[in-house]
Amino acid sequence: MEVVLIACGSFNPITNMHLRMFELARDHLQDTEKYRVVRGIISPVGDGYRKKGLIEARHRVEMARLATKTSDWIEVDTWESLQPDWVETAKVVRHHYEELKAAQRDQGEDGTVSCGKKRRMEEEHPSTNEAQPPQLFLLCGADVLESFGVPNLWKPEDVEELAGHGVVCITRGGSDPEKFVHQSDVLWRHRRNIHLVREWVTNEVSATHVRRSLRRGRSVRYLLPDAVVTYVKEERLYSAQSEQKNADVVLAPLARYADAGPS
Repeated sequence: MEVVLIACGSFNPITNMHLRMFELARDHLQDTEKYRVVRGIISPVGDGYRKKGLIEARHRVEMARLATKTSDWIEVDTWESLQPDWVETAKVVRHHYEELKAAQRDQGEDGTVSCGKKRRMEEEHPSTNEAQPPQLFLLCGADVLESFGVPNLWKPEDVEELAGHGVVCITRGGSDPEKFVHQSDVLWRHRRNIHLVREWVTNEVSATHVRRSLRRGRSVRYLLPDAVVTYVKEERLYSAQSEQKNADVVLAPLARYADAGPS
């Protein structure tokens, strides 16, 4: 089965660990001999997310593009980042799955098989009437998986949808995603779609720690791709002032779901 991995998040900034997650996920899935990972998508969140310290999407997208220039299978998609308002992750995954299905249809229409022959093939083999698009799995860290249980951060139906599609979770030291899956009725129902991948080469690089180092004038080389380090310096992106952006604003999902009240 072909699989496309999609990672949604701030990427503020993108780090080597973000890229490493894709490699770990691909190795794990392909080791099962059930999946073949054909593509990776990085989808930076839009400015409407309103997270504290979140710099403009155009910078985060450009850093992601610079970071993936050396990859032959990971790419950056701008659809989410260009939306005027924050878009739920489930809607982003839904959008990309529709894109995959449309690409599959276009590929079928571009085939060289004649209409008459194609019709005969469909009549003789009904199960092959429509080629299936690749599966789309959400790629995330254990912190994201565990955040599914935070009140007003995720809609229960969105968690159900994402887990139904498939999730690949990269675990780190100190995290216990197995326990969280066991404690969540929704995730337990979809446990066969949730792939937990242990990173044995411990790497605690986080964008928060990187921004702190940048504010203090410390080197972040080898934590970020070199091209990203250069871009950050040239654009003077992270400072004490930028870290206070959105400090007095409620995070978009918390504001939206709190206003909606209990469902």
